[in-house]
Amino acid sequence: MKTWKVVSGILSVILFFVVLFQSCAAGVVNSIEANGGTSGSAGVLVGILLLAGGIVSICVRKAEGKGGDIALIILFGLAAVTGFAGYGNYSDLVIWSVWCLINAALALVDLIRKR
Repeated sequence: MKTWKVVSGILSVILFFVVLFQSCAAGVVNSIEANGGTSGSAGVLVGILLLAGGIVSICVRKAEGKGGDIALIILFGLAAVTGFAGYGNYSDLVIWSVWCLINAALALVDLIRKR
């Protein structure tokens, strides 16, 4: 699972920039249209959690304890829930939420394997 943690961490850090850019664009569209949408703000929160999860994933790749996996489950799970709950007119947020959900599920699998 070390390889998965490094790969998902690097991809999550890279995807942070994509999510942040798209979220800012969605926020501008929400402001211009004055539609009361919050998908841009939700996307920024998902991006920040994605970055934090990616950094934690890289840092705990060789850890023997369960704390790193629990932190990954919380970070990526919270990002997935936030993304699914607030996607609105920013439909790409669902894609990033699925990515976060996959990472949370794999962290759960790693946690169970360490038992």
